[in-house]
Amino acid sequence: MNGLSRRGFLRATALAGGGLLAAPLLSACSDDGGDAVQSGAVKIDFWTHDPGYEKTFTQTAKELTDGAAGSKFDYTLNVTKGESDALVTRLISQGAAGSGTPDLIGIVISVFPRLMAGGIAKQLLVPLDDLIAPVKDDLLRTAPYAYDGKVYALESDTCVSVLYYREDEFTKNGIPADVATWEDLATIGASLHARTGQSLGVVATGDNGSITNQYLQFLLQRGGGFFNDKGELLLDSPEAVQTIEFMAKGLQSGFLLGVPDPYGAPNTAALKEGKLIAIAMPNWYNVYGLQANVPDQKGKWKMRALPKFQAGGHIGSSLGGTGFAVVKNKPSTTAATELLRYTYLTREGQLARFKAGGFLPTLKSLYTDQDFLGYEDPYLGQKAFDVYTPAAKDLPTFYQNENLNLLTDTFGGPLLEALRGKKSPGDAIKETVEAYKKKAK
Repeated sequence: MNGLSRRGFLRATALAGGGLLAAPLLSACSDDGGDAVQSGAVKIDFWTHDPGYEKTFTQTAKELTDGAAGSKFDYTLNVTKGESDALVTRLISQGAAGSGTPDLIGIVISVFPRLMAGGIAKQLLVPLDDLIAPVKDDLLRTAPYAYDGKVYALESDTCVSVLYYREDEFTKNGIPADVATWEDLATIGASLHARTGQSLGVVATGDNGSITNQYLQFLLQRGGGFFNDKGELLLDSPEAVQTIEFMAKGLQSGFLLGVPDPYGAPNTAALKEGKLIAIAMPNWYNVYGLQANVPDQKGKWKMRALPKFQAGGHIGSSLGGTGFAVVKNKPSTTAATELLRYTYLTREGQLARFKAGGFLPTLKSLYTDQDFLGYEDPYLGQKAFDVYTPAAKDLPTFYQNENLNLLTDTFGGPLLEALRGKKSPGDAIKETVEAYKKKAK
């Protein structure tokens, strides 16, 4: 995968961002010199961690070069690939130096808080509010890339979480595919594990990022979150406690399988050996988790909407994401903005994104578009949008804070102890909140 391990890519995609760096004093960022390009040949320095985005933007750049949407530009993409955290580190350092920054950059959702710190985002990046204004009410997932009231990146994939399950194993063990609630599925899963040793989901028990990410996916579905829309800590809530209790009970009963890393070797082995026959994961796990690791199980896996929690919440959740941002005050800024607009804010671009990389639409209206509704997933053997469309209509909103990674590091240890029954959920949250408030800016 172009120098990135599959595990590294998956963990980056699923919120594996690194710690905060001190915010440097940035230059005016009119780097690389030259007049703004308004038409004709233009080179776009394009930085990404995922070859799927390279393929997508290469395709849409060609379409614009060929005259789509009345484009005046003849695009050439100069692609730099690397891990998202490293690319953002380079963006910040090059921004401080005043040269060598990209025109377009993909920023993993958990890495974006680094650009919130010290107002780096508004110093380096183009605010996209005017760009998205015509489709603002139709656009999904802008909150994770908003800072100080403005949006600085556009989400690449709705990252709708679903329940993947082995249809053959469910049939063999008499498990209904339409179990309505997580609590009912947990009861079934505990009985299944006692009889066969199989599990219907995972709990991460390794590093802080993995531990908190799997928890966050359930927490968002339950109706909780890490932060509210003002960036204030939201962790001390009944939903947060109930989510820990649910996961801890599932881990104890065997309904949920403890693995160090949901994208590592033990998880893959459990899939291959038929010990893990269901898992709650975002849409991208189909390609990067199932198809990549168990291609021979094609046709055995299906997906459905997540079961509900009895106490409330959503039928959908999400995990991961990548926002694409434009660097300001460069000769190619106008052309880069137009390329982003076409790729992310038009039906044609969204269809090209889906065909090139499997990225789900981020415009609500496209979830009822026939070109998407008619798509049958070849690995799962089912019409994907029969599941994605209702789930996308009921997605929780994920709000960010510049101290997200501080919270992750602070919460990981107490959360793991609570999941293993060594600490009460309430105590784990209280300990985390107190530690976070002492350390956070």
